[in-house]
Amino acid sequence: MEAVLLGLVLMLSIFLGFELISKVPATLHTPLMSGANAISGITIVGALVSAGAGASGVATILGGFAVVFATINVVGGYLVTNRMLSMFKKKDDTSAGGQS
Repeated sequence: MEAVLLGLVLMLSIFLGFELISKVPATLHTPLMSGANAISGITIVGALVSAGAGASGVATILGGFAVVFATINVVGGYLVTNRMLSMFKKKDDTSAGGQS
């Protein structure tokens, strides 16, 4: 019964996440990514706690993998956010104009 309940929660969260993200306008994607990066930072803390709990060897290994994957997610998210924000910066147009 517990597996069915967990599967139901998983399906509901996938559906809800898809519906929420598809309704976000393009101008709000960068702030939304920043918020997602902050949540991934919290995930790193949880993974560190899981890896360092010392419950068993398998839990430590899985916690280590969680730390690595969450770190990749955070770094990649910040790189993408930085690249998106650089698209909105004004470019200096030194090639045009009357200056020589």
